[in-house]
Amino acid sequence: MSAIFQSSDNYLPHAPNYPVSTQNISKPEAAKKSYRWNRENYSRLRRRIDIWIFVLSFLFKLWCNGKKWTYQGGYTEEKLAARRQKQAVWIRENLLELGPTFIKVGQLFSTRADLFPSEYVTELSKLQDKVPAFTYEQAAAIIESDMAKPIPVLFRSFDPTPIAAASLGQVHKATLYSGEEVVVKIQRPGLKTLFSIDLAILKTIAIYFQNHPRWGKGRDWIGIYEECCKILWQETDYLNEGRNADTFRRNFRGQDWVKVPRVYWRYSSPRTLTLEYLPGIKISHYEALEAAGLDRKLLAQLGAKAYLQQLLNDGFFHADPHPGNVAVSTEGSLIFYDFGMMGEIKNNVREGMMDTLFGIAQKDADRVVNSLIDLGALKPTGDMSPVRRSIQFLLDNFLDKPFEAQSIDRISEDLYEIAYDQPFRFPATFTFVLRAFSTIEGVGKGLDPDFNFMEVAQPFAMQLMNDSNLGNGNLSNTILDELSRQAVKVSSSAINLPQKLEDTIEKLERGDLRVRIRSTESDRLVRRLGSIQMGTNYALLTSAFVLSATLLFVNGYWQFAIGAISIGAIPGFSLFRLLRKIDRIDRMY
Repeated sequence: MSAIFQSSDNYLPHAPNYPVSTQNISKPEAAKKSYRWNRENYSRLRRRIDIWIFVLSFLFKLWCNGKKWTYQGGYTEEKLAARRQKQAVWIRENLLELGPTFIKVGQLFSTRADLFPSEYVTELSKLQDKVPAFTYEQAAAIIESDMAKPIPVLFRSFDPTPIAAASLGQVHKATLYSGEEVVVKIQRPGLKTLFSIDLAILKTIAIYFQNHPRWGKGRDWIGIYEECCKILWQETDYLNEGRNADTFRRNFRGQDWVKVPRVYWRYSSPRTLTLEYLPGIKISHYEALEAAGLDRKLLAQLGAKAYLQQLLNDGFFHADPHPGNVAVSTEGSLIFYDFGMMGEIKNNVREGMMDTLFGIAQKDADRVVNSLIDLGALKPTGDMSPVRRSIQFLLDNFLDKPFEAQSIDRISEDLYEIAYDQPFRFPATFTFVLRAFSTIEGVGKGLDPDFNFMEVAQPFAMQLMNDSNLGNGNLSNTILDELSRQAVKVSSSAINLPQKLEDTIEKLERGDLRVRIRSTESDRLVRRLGSIQMGTNYALLTSAFVLSATLLFVNGYWQFAIGAISIGAIPGFSLFRLLRKIDRIDRMY
């Protein structure tokens, strides 16, 4: 569940000094809308209908976007952007109505600017889990079923009113018999059943998009679906979240300015998680921070420093560090909440990142492209020239300012603008890092208008470069190592060149060497001629059946005439599709 500890500007009377979620329980809000998914028993047929109505409506809107005659007063880029903005709001509202699975998918897609227009991505990033809570009786039943003990035996006191609720679960405050104050996170009833139904339907949708001649081109929708499944199922396992919290806590055990709630494993299960009660002030509640006498500039620096340590030193980072998941104690320590979505950087990725950094430093688009392919961030296609040109443009404009003068948000926008509708395939880890960087920069600027994330990141980046390769701790040695490696590569190629030439000559003599020549113009003409020939056949068949139907009808055999015209409709429809295909080929070239 995302942001179960999200704080707001108000405090609950029964939980003093504890920030309340932006998803606070509000009876009027809960009564406004009846969520069809908010129950334990789900109808597969009803879910399938609801989901496909949304998908088909969305596809129709996309189809209209590409038809200039659907724009009142004529098509313009401004009208397309305005229409996309309205569609983005409609998508966000429908995902919220469809429930937990689609709320989470929407939040994941808010990081995929390589797949969706910027209007969609921006609106999806606003997607919040403003949903009604489930009853205390349901919460108690889950706890008692998983723990095999009644609540009065487990806790000295247990507040029946949740302090926060979201699509995946809700949080109650409780007290152990030892006197320790805790919060108990309880999974929404029937959540795994709903996930199973929805993900089975989403798989069908992913296959449809993968096979679509336009939207499936250059996209790995099946891979994206599997990635979403993995993340969603991990979030439903509260024991996994508890292990993440423990790992995160150990990584910061030497830093007294970072606090992480301790997990009470004796009172936890796959559907319930009991954590230490750590109240704090929401990091974006600036007035409260100033009233507590806390240094906002220092907090901005600490927030960036904490995340850079997670990413560059630990390789284990919080993948959803929005303001609701970070609070500040009265002593000025950062408090992190909600560890359901975490990211991990593998060891081999570090080397790939270094190769990318060298390519950026040298403004070498070819090297950057090759390193991105190795990292899995770029999907190779037949012609990579447009991608190389885009990256070269980014490199030429990215380095026009000093490192410390750069803006993460601006860099993200440039990357997303280049990536959209290109064969980029940003991995989840990469998009989580980029979104987290942008969030941290936004929070930092809110705390301190003069805050610059790049200034804080510069020492970490230099350390990363100094410690790369053989770990010599010297940047000049790193560059020398890189030059040596390139020299070895060139020498190896030179040594092997005579053998490769000899092999090529032998293949020529045996006739085993095949040369593939591709002429775009010739290919287009061949395809067009083939289509015209097929269209002629369809036209002859259609004309024959229409003529036969006419003769039969004139002679009074109207039943046979209907049969003939019905059969003739088949080649007629094929002819119509073929003409549209020929038109597309002509417009493409």
